[in-house]
Amino acid sequence: MNRRDSLATLLGKKKSQKTTTTSMAVTGLTPYTGSWEFKQAAHLLRRTTFGPNWGQIQDAVNDGLDATIAQLLTLTPLSQNPDPPINYYYEDDPDVAIGETWVNVPYSYQHRIHRRKSLEGWTTKLIIDEKISIREKMTLFWHNHFVIANFPAFSRYKYYYISKIRKNAIGNFRELTKEMTIDPMMLRYLNGFSNTKEAPNENYARELLELFTIGKGPIIAPGDYTFYTEHDVAEIAKILTGWGVSDNNTTGDYVQGKFNPNKHDTTDKQLSYHFNNEVISDAGENEYSILIDKIFEQDEVARFICRKIYRWFVHYDITDDIEINIIEPLAQILRDNDYEIAPTLNVLLSSQHFYDEERIGCMIKNPWDFAAGLVKQFQIQFPSEPATYYETYRVILQGAGGLQMEYFNPPNVAGWKPYYQAPNFYRIWLNSVTLPIRNFAIQTFVSQGIILFQDPAPTNIVGLAQVDYLSMLNNLSNPFDVNQVLADFIKLLFPKDIANNQKIILKEILTNGLPDFEWTDEYSLYASDPTNQAQANAIKSKINNLVSAMLTMPEYQLM
Repeated sequence: MNRRDSLATLLGKKKSQKTTTTSMAVTGLTPYTGSWEFKQAAHLLRRTTFGPNWGQIQDAVNDGLDATIAQLLTLTPLSQNPDPPINYYYEDDPDVAIGETWVNVPYSYQHRIHRRKSLEGWTTKLIIDEKISIREKMTLFWHNHFVIANFPAFSRYKYYYISKIRKNAIGNFRELTKEMTIDPMMLRYLNGFSNTKEAPNENYARELLELFTIGKGPIIAPGDYTFYTEHDVAEIAKILTGWGVSDNNTTGDYVQGKFNPNKHDTTDKQLSYHFNNEVISDAGENEYSILIDKIFEQDEVARFICRKIYRWFVHYDITDDIEINIIEPLAQILRDNDYEIAPTLNVLLSSQHFYDEERIGCMIKNPWDFAAGLVKQFQIQFPSEPATYYETYRVILQGAGGLQMEYFNPPNVAGWKPYYQAPNFYRIWLNSVTLPIRNFAIQTFVSQGIILFQDPAPTNIVGLAQVDYLSMLNNLSNPFDVNQVLADFIKLLFPKDIANNQKIILKEILTNGLPDFEWTDEYSLYASDPTNQAQANAIKSKINNLVSAMLTMPEYQLM
């Protein structure tokens, strides 16, 4: 892809829609049988993890497609239930010592800030530390699907909310929907905790249908949408009455909601013809589960979530051909597997369609792919002290928020706009606010590395974590060959090859215009005596110049 094509991609100008849709119709979900090389392995890992490094991609090449996907989709009990966040610095908490977790301790207002910080640092750490696993990408996917708001006082609720999602990241969609329906954070966010038989609240009932399970569809009559009616919303609100949260997050059961039978509507509720006029009678605290089972009997539920999965992992443009040849068979696989997500992901990520040339490099990195990718691609090493890495990771989370993707705080109940708002979709990530911030982050990264923070501290900044360019270089295919060095960095940082004129410019930057043998001689001198600081610095300076130029190119924003 040359620079003009890259800019066209970033700006959303399509080179040939006809070619794309024809290709999509032909390849479909048939298993991929093409070459399995660095480009294809990198494409898979970029879409399913945050910023794979050179060694991880090379391991995927050596392991093969099937083994790599199996590794991505293998979630161990430990990975699904990582150690909880800890109090990493706050000495004045009488209930939680430094180094201990706060997630089982009752909430108190004066401790809300340090627990929020802890949750933010812990969340980012899981993303940064993750290896070859789809867990965190799917956790963020479901967070964007089952949206909540960032109530600062409810860190404990947010911890259990995101832990349920992480545990079920590639599990059963129907069961996750049930868990989210009575989750305390969700009950707070969409007013389920105030939904009673005396005053039914329709907020969650509406979003359960429109955004979480079946989708709205075009209006076909007053109060009648393609897949449900306003009457359904009202009846479902009655079905969901009686659920609340325990004692305002201070004591009691905070893992799931609390059912109060005295606040539950015990009358019969009849759904519309969209649900075969089903009557749901009083079933107490099990009634919500019966309702969700009924909703999931509708075939459209599988299509709805498969479209969201497709936009998350492949591309936003769902043409008629893709709907027929990709979405519909994926939805059938999902239904055939009783709404288990892993088999559907397995087929999609193994398909010819996923590796079509048009699908590689067609997405703009979201803020987490950008921010975490910088840290992970360049294998930044952080100190082992929790007070430093927790606080530094928390700042990375805030940085992603500055790029308009703040964890635990999507802008509205529909999630982040790039995954649903036509016609711009992913292009929304790059705008007059976020592009300068990305460029500044790159400039800071290449000039000094990652700033390390610690809390509490008079200045808060305690050092820098820098890129070890020499280790990166030593692990490449052939660091003695300047052309191979350039080729390897292009493969690592860009999803596709670039134009020859771009390579010429980058090589000039790397070599200062000197002949190839000068690089070979210089690197040979360093390799023969790595302790020679002057020689090491000369090599590092050249690689730093190359990386600085590459990270500012439009191609780096693509994945």
